[in-house]
Amino acid sequence: MIKILHLSDIHMGSGFSHGRINPATGLNTRLEDFVKTLSLCIDRALADAVDLVIFGGDAFPDATPPPYVQEAFASQFRRLVDAKIPTVLLVGNHDQHSQGLGGASLCIYRTLGVPGFIVGDTLTTHHIPTRNGKVQVITLPWLTRSTLMTRQETESMSLADVSQMLTERLQVVLEAEIRRLDPDIPTVLLAHLMADNATLGAERLLAVGKGFTLPLSLLTRPCFDYVALGHVHRHQNLNKANNPPIIYPGSIERVDFSEEKEDKGYVMIELEPGSAQWEFCSLPVRSFRTIEVDVSKADEPQTALMKAIAKHDIEDSVVRLIYKLRSEQMDLIDSASLHAALKSAHTYTIQAELLSQLARPRIPELSASNSIDPMEALKTYLNNREDLKDIATSMLEAAQKLLADDVEIWLEGATSD
Repeated sequence: MIKILHLSDIHMGSGFSHGRINPATGLNTRLEDFVKTLSLCIDRALADAVDLVIFGGDAFPDATPPPYVQEAFASQFRRLVDAKIPTVLLVGNHDQHSQGLGGASLCIYRTLGVPGFIVGDTLTTHHIPTRNGKVQVITLPWLTRSTLMTRQETESMSLADVSQMLTERLQVVLEAEIRRLDPDIPTVLLAHLMADNATLGAERLLAVGKGFTLPLSLLTRPCFDYVALGHVHRHQNLNKANNPPIIYPGSIERVDFSEEKEDKGYVMIELEPGSAQWEFCSLPVRSFRTIEVDVSKADEPQTALMKAIAKHDIEDSVVRLIYKLRSEQMDLIDSASLHAALKSAHTYTIQAELLSQLARPRIPELSASNSIDPMEALKTYLNNREDLKDIATSMLEAAQKLLADDVEIWLEGATSD
């Protein structure tokens, strides 16, 4: 049995807008969060004496991270080198540089000849000896059109046709790797891709470069004992039958509020030829919390806001307060009190949204050519005036009386004529 730790989408160096500068270190607290979370993954690899660590890609937000971010990443993976645990670093879309060949942020580990480290920037099979036997890892990095096709081939094709041809060409190349596999050695496919039935998250907004979606049938092959994926930030198993398991471990930290309700973690695997037992392991990451409240109909909007904040545990969380109000309520909001109520959060933002008059039901125009009933017009008007709701009934009764009096006067005039 070979024990493997599978993690992905570290994105170290992202989300700084949700942190603050730690005066003791001079570093953004969100970078410190990412380092802490990665260290917990490495801690588990060392504590369980795993035989192999596989990383599914997207180490950083882009291919040119600042030196101090690269150092923070390297200092954690260096612990695997010291423990002599072989590691495969797959190149994701965020790791690729647009200039030249081999232009990926992770390629430096191959250039420096880091012992036991394999950089997966090409589609190929790696035969890796471990303390408990050999394992075959097919690396499938993030693919773009230019990977398998020329510009001349694609310029007159539709997107659907390009995607179909790319899939067909990838299938041929992947099949060639499969034919070379040793059936007696457990096999892992390590790929950074978008599967066609995956549930998406923040990667929709973070995507760099144009990739394409691959059909799940390409991955569901009996020759693979475990399919380790990267790119999608939400943990999920795409093959409930587990033959083989097709697993996105998800990102190890929340990148933004789109991942507010997602569990974060990594996957532990016990691998044998023809069998893979896996377990998702949650990580204790910083919570993100949205407090959204509509105070546009409240008599006391400030009180409503304070009550909404008090309902939530915001201690050390990244918080955003979003509230809706009418323009005439703006003077009723005490911003200083809101800031004081949110001060226990790690960081917070306050976003006020003014309700547009245009968003309300259109009030019918009254004119000589308009046949709308005056009472119905008045009711519509009053329904859109929260400030008049207490006297709306009285106004309708008064209007009804005025209309009745007008009719009576008109009738009297008509009779006298």
